[in-house]
Amino acid sequence: MKILVTGARGFVGKNLIAELNNRGYKEIYEFDIDTDKSLLNEYAKNCEFVFHLAGVNRPKDEKEFMEGNFGFTSELLNLLKEHNNKSPILITSSIQAERDNPYGNSKRAGEELLLNYSKETGAKALIYRLANLFGKWSRPNYNTVVATFCYNVARDLDIQVNSPEAELTLCYIDDVVDEFIRALEGNPTKNNDYCNVPVVHEIKLGDLANRIKSFKDSRNNLSVPNMEDALTKKLYSTYLSFLPEDEFSYDLKMNCDNRGSFTEFIRTPERGQVSVNVSKPGITKGNHWHHTKNEKFLVVSGTGVIRFRNIDSKEIIEYKVSGQKLEVVDIPTGYTHSIVNIGDTDMVTVMWANEAFNPEKPDTYFLEV
Repeated sequence: MKILVTGARGFVGKNLIAELNNRGYKEIYEFDIDTDKSLLNEYAKNCEFVFHLAGVNRPKDEKEFMEGNFGFTSELLNLLKEHNNKSPILITSSIQAERDNPYGNSKRAGEELLLNYSKETGAKALIYRLANLFGKWSRPNYNTVVATFCYNVARDLDIQVNSPEAELTLCYIDDVVDEFIRALEGNPTKNNDYCNVPVVHEIKLGDLANRIKSFKDSRNNLSVPNMEDALTKKLYSTYLSFLPEDEFSYDLKMNCDNRGSFTEFIRTPERGQVSVNVSKPGITKGNHWHHTKNEKFLVVSGTGVIRFRNIDSKEIIEYKVSGQKLEVVDIPTGYTHSIVNIGDTDMVTVMWANEAFNPEKPDTYFLEV
């Protein structure tokens, strides 16, 4: 299928084309503001589906709204009509089309133009009144407040929250692209004259700001967002896409001594804590037990022995572990346990505990195995 995408290098266009390529659509005509205008005639002649994503969001002059959102649509439809090309046309409008402002008026004019064209030619018209979009490759201070907040917070710049109780309706770019490809394949989510992306999220502006700030704080407190919440998961992915290129990494506090090191990696209130333990050759760590705290040990490098003893028994249980054969060893409650490096190189163990360490209630009691 030959697919024409206008606004090809914009936020939506870039994401859409990337996923079309992922799904095997290869004949894509990409048209953007600086594309040779003569190519539009050729594309309009040969295309079999049109994603009309080009538009104006934040012009220097309000008259550019109508020129970009109505004028170019008219030009495109005239070329299709000239070539008697009745390809389906998907156009991105906005929920602002319901409002009386220059941007909304220009979007509504583009909608009406397409609806009239559809009635005249019989070409299928798919009009999407989109909510506030967010996701990777969006532009701060242009596409969405989410992009602006993510960009600024990642760079320690101030953000303005004038109306924290203001309600936002957000739509994630991957959900938009999935819906657009369903429309391409003949299964749009439609309601009368308009189509819609079925997955949307509601959030207050103040809550949005606080949630994005928490993503930056997570590097210091070692927390990870609650990925069970779909909006949080999508916002966090968006935030990471705005990290400065020289700040992808961050340091962890290594607690070092003559035995090796112990470093906390991730702490969560509901999923426990992950740490990395390095033991030098011949070193024994542990020799303690827990009432409720339980752990999982995974040796990823080196060779060791994990020993257990029920605190009411003298019998010692041993598990040999090695980075050559990855296996998880559960540490049950009520068993004192230790881990010994029996190799001649450092032994590295990934350790998970079902709760983050609380110095006021460590639930850790010394007892030699």
